[in-house]
Amino acid sequence: MQATVAKGFQDVFKEPEGSKVAPGLCVVCKGSKMLCGKERCPLMVKFHSQSRSMRLVEGKELAGCSPPAVFVGRYGYPKVEIGPLLPPLMGDTSLLDTPERWVGKSIDEIVDFRYSMVRGMHRIDARDFASGGRIVDQVQEMALMRDPTELEASFSRRPAGRLVLDDEVQPFGPSAPLTGMRMGNGYFQRDMEKAYNDTDLKATEAVVRLYHEGVMISDIQKALSVGTLGVGKRRRFVPTRWSITAVDDTVGQHLLSSTKHNPTIDDFRIYQWEELDNRWCVMLMPCSWRYELIEAWYPNTTWNPYGREVSMVSDHEFFDGRKEYARIGGCYYAARMAVNELLINERRQAGAVIFREAHPGYIMPVGVWNVRENVRAALTTLPYRYETLEQALQHVDRTMDIPRDRWIRNSGILKDMLTQRRLDDFI
Repeated sequence: MQATVAKGFQDVFKEPEGSKVAPGLCVVCKGSKMLCGKERCPLMVKFHSQSRSMRLVEGKELAGCSPPAVFVGRYGYPKVEIGPLLPPLMGDTSLLDTPERWVGKSIDEIVDFRYSMVRGMHRIDARDFASGGRIVDQVQEMALMRDPTELEASFSRRPAGRLVLDDEVQPFGPSAPLTGMRMGNGYFQRDMEKAYNDTDLKATEAVVRLYHEGVMISDIQKALSVGTLGVGKRRRFVPTRWSITAVDDTVGQHLLSSTKHNPTIDDFRIYQWEELDNRWCVMLMPCSWRYELIEAWYPNTTWNPYGREVSMVSDHEFFDGRKEYARIGGCYYAARMAVNELLINERRQAGAVIFREAHPGYIMPVGVWNVRENVRAALTTLPYRYETLEQALQHVDRTMDIPRDRWIRNSGILKDMLTQRRLDDFI
C-alpha cells in the first residue's frame, strides 16, 4: 500500500505544461506551509481523492459501472485518444458524470466524483474513425446509454494519474492505454438513438432537437463528442472541451434567435447567487438584447496565483452578436445560454450583464458546467427589482466586494448604457 501511495504522490507533482506554480515551490511546501498563498492546497485535495480511488485500481483489469461517461482528448488532433471513464464501483454511478446535479456539492465531493473514474485511452483519427475497431463502436454506444452500464476494461499497464487544471472540462482520474472492453446490456436514450440513426440530420439541428426533447446538455455534449450526430459522411469525433462549448453556443444561438423578437422586460433585475466561493450578480435590463460576462479573479485563485490585485476580464456582444471567439472561453457561451433559457420561458428579451467574483476559496477550476449550472440556479431565485440602472448598480455595489466603478471600467455594455442617449431619454 505504501508503494502505491508513494507512486501516486510522485504523479501528483508532475506539473502540467503551463503550470502556474513556481518550479520547486510545492516540493518545499509539501501542502502544509501554503507558500502559494492558497487557503488549501489544490494538489493535496486532488491527491487525497486520487489516492482513495487508486487503492481500488490494483492491476491492468477493471470492472465497474460507467455513469456512462466518455472522454475525447484534443492533443495531436486529429489523432486523438478516446475512451470510457470507468469507476471501480457497481450500481448507480450516474451522479459522477451529471454536472446538472452538482450545484450544492463541495469542491472535495466534485473532485471525488471525477477522480474515482479511470480513463481508458484508444488512439484514433477523429476525422476517419471507421477503421478504429470495436472500441470505437463501444465508445459511441456508451455515449447513447440511458443508464449506468456495466463495463470490464483491460489496459496495457496499470492506470496512473497526472493532474491537470483546466477551466473547460471536469477533472478526471488515472488513465492508461485501453486494450479491450466488454460492455453489459443496456438501453439507448430513445431520442439520442433516433438522432444517431438519422444520418441526414445536420449536427446543429440534432443538438437543437435533442435539447427541446428534454435531453440534458451534458448528454448532448457526449453524443456530439463521439461522432453520433450529424450527416453520416461528415460525422467526426470532437474533443470533449470543444463539444461542450459547441453545444452551449448552438443552443444559446437558437434560443437567442427567438429572444430577439420578444418584447423587453419592464424593470431592472438583480439575481444573486453564491457557490464554491464564487459570488454572482446577474443583471437584466429593460432594453434590446446585449450581453456581457465580467469575471474578477482574486489573488491566490487559479488564474491569478501571484497577483496582488484582483484580475478582471470581460467579453460582450450587442444585438448583432459577435464574430470572434470570446477570450473568457466556454464560460461565456454557457452563461449566455442560461440567460436565454429564462428569457424564452418568459417570452421576453433583455440586456444582461453577469458579474462574477472568484474568491480564494475557489482553489481549482472544475469545468464550464460550474458557470452554466450556477447561472441557471441564480435565475431560479426571486430577483430584486428596480426602476433605474442607478438603483440596480447600487445593489451590485452592496452585494459584490469590488466597487461598481471598477466593474464599469471593465464593461463595454455598462459604459454604453451610461453614456449613449436613447429615444427613451427624450420621452
